[in-house]
Amino acid sequence: MISIDPKRNSERDNYKLLIGSIIPRPIAFVTTESEDGIVNGAPFSYFNIVSSNPPMVSLAIQRPNEHLKDTARNIYRNRQFVVHIVDEENVAKINETAASLPANESEIELANLTLVPSENVSVPGVKESKFRMECRLVQAITLGEEGPGSDLFIGEVVRFHVDEAIYEDGRIDPRGLNAISRLAGSDYATIGDIFSIERPR
Repeated sequence: MISIDPKRNSERDNYKLLIGSIIPRPIAFVTTESEDGIVNGAPFSYFNIVSSNPPMVSLAIQRPNEHLKDTARNIYRNRQFVVHIVDEENVAKINETAASLPANESEIELANLTLVPSENVSVPGVKESKFRMECRLVQAITLGEEGPGSDLFIGEVVRFHVDEAIYEDGRIDPRGLNAISRLAGSDYATIGDIFSIERPR
């Protein structure tokens, strides 16, 4: 085994080790709204479940050169956001939203995504997702000892939206959802083989 001290590594080297080994990662497509009413949309793979009671998700957003990205700034401002699961049908459009645009331009328009109103938050979602979660910010933590490097947001899900075609008896059909996961570089993965292992009693 090779032993590596992350404190002796550059941020870029640590980044490559993390994204190359912690795979596959689910992708959250997150919509937020600016103070001027611009709906921002961006994909993030530092994302996961925190709790089911209450239902909560986490989202970490890096700070390039210690500057807040639009999504993070908007979440801090109005404490609301909508998380969408990226799937094989929408991944090409979602990828377009990763472009660096000025804060006064909407990635939603760039990618020709369709806004739909939310029920419990003011931030709209997008129609092209089979599963989305309206979230309210519960906690935000700035990370980094030598200056802020990222922000960790924990949001409580206040409304689920599920495509009826993939939902039955309280369960989501994983093949119907067909979620895409993030690997490293420009690589992504589909769900692949599914197998079952019974938990020990």
